[in-house]
Amino acid sequence: MPATKKGILNRLNNNFAKLTPGGIREFDYQASSIPGIIKLTLGEPDFNVPDAMKQAAINSINDNDSHYAPGNGTLDLRQAIAHFMQDRYQLNYDPENEIAVTVGATEGIYASLSAIINPGDDILVATPTFPLYMVVTKILGGTPVEIDTSADNFILTPAKLQNVLDKHPNAKGLILNYPSNPTGVTYTKAQVQALAEAIKATNLVVIADEIYSELVYDGPHTSIASFIPGQTLILNGASKSHAMTGYRIGFIAGPKELMKPVSAIHAMMVTAASDPAMAAAVAAFGTDAGKEATLKMKEAYKQRRDFVVDALKQLGFDITTPNGAFYIFAKIPAQFGNNDLKFATDLANQGKVAVIPGSFFGAGGQGYVRISYATSMDTLKQAMTNIAEFINKED
Repeated sequence: MPATKKGILNRLNNNFAKLTPGGIREFDYQASSIPGIIKLTLGEPDFNVPDAMKQAAINSINDNDSHYAPGNGTLDLRQAIAHFMQDRYQLNYDPENEIAVTVGATEGIYASLSAIINPGDDILVATPTFPLYMVVTKILGGTPVEIDTSADNFILTPAKLQNVLDKHPNAKGLILNYPSNPTGVTYTKAQVQALAEAIKATNLVVIADEIYSELVYDGPHTSIASFIPGQTLILNGASKSHAMTGYRIGFIAGPKELMKPVSAIHAMMVTAASDPAMAAAVAAFGTDAGKEATLKMKEAYKQRRDFVVDALKQLGFDITTPNGAFYIFAKIPAQFGNNDLKFATDLANQGKVAVIPGSFFGAGGQGYVRISYATSMDTLKQAMTNIAEFINKED
């Protein structure tokens, strides 16, 4: 390989100097090299894509559906998404100009933040949370302002939001992710409504990442867009609800005034999503088969959640039972102190179970670990046995 020309690195985007390596993927990569390791690290559903979705993709290929789609996605898919949002959450979006199909929710995060951030803008982020929000904000020249919610059972309260706004009165946006990665915590309708009332008095743009909205176990999911639709961009997709992570289908929904720049940035980045993947997503969002597939997965996740929560509590982990997603955010047993990175490293090397240190998820995560139960019950049973042996040995 040729050597990098002297001085060429000075031409790079200066914002990259503010970034730190991605801890989640790096920790998972390192743990993968340990013989016999059981990985409870990534948010990767262990289910196969439902047959109706696979067949729709196959039909698209066989029908030579291989040309550029509209930038915002095929009309069939945008109509299916509009149906999904109305059927599940009683939200009404015009498929013509209020929905954009993205290459996964990850691209949706970038497109949404690109549309609102100017250099120096403050973006409020309720933490612990998925670290990509902070990374993208920094790349775009914004400043992430972390709001530690750990003292309030990982819920952003109106009082805490107001306290932060008093210190950052010109904040541009607020990022909410619920059900939450990493905590699995979600908001009740009353909590959402109270927070929305506080936001209504501001000019904040809310980016609500609701990718886990279909995985709420007790009671319905309430979108904040139900109360402040004119201030909200919703991110969602097929990855978690339909185990379609590799299909890379996400979407953004919001008022047309906000969606105009979002859609333009999206189109300039990727042109459009893949035709066969979008055909599969039509079946996911627009058919009874898609709905039924999600319900079956959700029931299995709930059984796994209950098993893991019970097992960990017996081992001394402090846990609030999560009501959504497929993660448990567990406070490590008191005898291990507060060093979550050391605990997770020792558990991987000695106990052969890999989990993610909570400090990777921002303020409020220290002393916790994130455990993904998006894997089989047999694997979870063996993992809990290994963790028990590790804990008891340390005692």
